[in-house]
Amino acid sequence: MITHSKHHHSSDNHMPASVQVRKADVVTPSEPTPTHVLRLSALDSQLFLRFPVEYLLVYKAPAHGLDRATTTARVKAALSRALVPYYPLAGRVRAVADGPGLEVVCSAQGAIFVEAFSDCTASEFERAPRHCNQWRKLLSSHVDEVLKGAPPLAVQLTWLSDGAATLGVGFSHCLCDGIGSGEFLNSFAELASRAKSTTGANEFKPTPVWARHLMDPSPFRILPCTVNSALSHPEFKKVPDLCGFSSRFSQERLTPTSVTFDRKCLNELKRLAMRAGRLSESSYTAFEVLAAHVWRSWAKSLNLASKQVVKLLFSVNIRNRVKPSLPSGYYGNAFVLGCAEVCVKDLIEKGLSHATELVKRAKETVDDGYVRDVVETVSTSRACPDSVGVLIMSQWSRLSQTLQKIQQIG
Repeated sequence: MITHSKHHHSSDNHMPASVQVRKADVVTPSEPTPTHVLRLSALDSQLFLRFPVEYLLVYKAPAHGLDRATTTARVKAALSRALVPYYPLAGRVRAVADGPGLEVVCSAQGAIFVEAFSDCTASEFERAPRHCNQWRKLLSSHVDEVLKGAPPLAVQLTWLSDGAATLGVGFSHCLCDGIGSGEFLNSFAELASRAKSTTGANEFKPTPVWARHLMDPSPFRILPCTVNSALSHPEFKKVPDLCGFSSRFSQERLTPTSVTFDRKCLNELKRLAMRAGRLSESSYTAFEVLAAHVWRSWAKSLNLASKQVVKLLFSVNIRNRVKPSLPSGYYGNAFVLGCAEVCVKDLIEKGLSHATELVKRAKETVDDGYVRDVVETVSTSRACPDSVGVLIMSQWSRLSQTLQKIQQIG
């Protein structure tokens, strides 16, 4: 079901290509869905999650070509069908009237679908963009203003000049995390790859699960928390700003880059980490050594004061770390931040082994008790990670296990 359309042309002086939006529609669920209000969890409602999770997927033109009208219709129909079991993504987010949290008003309001054209070619996406906004117009609808009424899900299909296409998808992070959004995309892709028009329960594997109450503080209060203060969690604790972080990074322009570390490079990093370490080489994961290496390189490149305390924050999937485990198909935010912390002098001078050990310990610290305490902390004190001395890393390599069917869209 489609409502509302408009025509719009946009160009960006910072982009090497123009993007022309042909049509923007509101796509609603293809079948009736529940009308009610759903509370988001304490983890969902965190202040630092008020931003979008965005994907840009590039599809090279097949030898036989694609019928644009047919493909567009199939993608829109697939989105409409996927919104039946994932109907909260067609709702609207608002603040809870009697508390600090968020909730979703579900009445099949719909998601945004945009069809556009660009003079880009698929080969242009084989290297990193030259600046952060270079590809912004390939997902022109922003979902970061959900508290002002914006839809929490936006999809843009852009046809490229060489017959290829991009699919930009944006989710409000307060509704789902990387794994949850990936599971939605899998279902969306499978539906788009076939002409079947009905939505059966067996089409969605795993079956989407809301159950946000599982990440609220109430189920945890019957158990003693090992830590009772936000100050005990380094990810929430403020550190002195000895280097002018706040002013420095509002003035210096960031430049995107892409560096590939193949298996040979990762094995070499493991060997370097083991030279002064006590563990066997296999005890360090690729993420641990690579995160430590990037963290040290980041600190060196910024020429930070030796006494500046710096932190490495990274997301830790807690689906199987809490007791009992979260149900399969839970697509809400199911991660907390691991935090490694050290002064710049020790980070640089004590070498890769020391930094890797800090990352490993920070990851191992995240257990059921740690999660319980974070849930309690963010729901009562509105604790939020500080930006001073912080490098944030996201591990997306394992997301490929979730995104198994994305190549089938269209």
